[in-house]
Amino acid sequence: RLAADRGLAIAQAKLGLCYHSGTGVDQDSAEALRWWLLAADQGLAAAQINVAGCYKHGTGVVQD
Repeated sequence: RLAADRGLAIAQAKLGLCYHSGTGVDQDSAEALRWWLLAADQGLAAAQINVAGCYKHGTGVVQD
């Protein structure tokens, strides 16, 4: 969490996965999306793919 809070993209993406799956934290799709967006904005391709999936499936966001 500390690395994600400090802006490390890979840590943000992994924290997003934790929130998405509920691993070590309460499951929260919107919080997962928030972390993935932060990582995606830094150019991390895996996070960009996860954000796209959220919009495709309406997970944590209105489906678009």
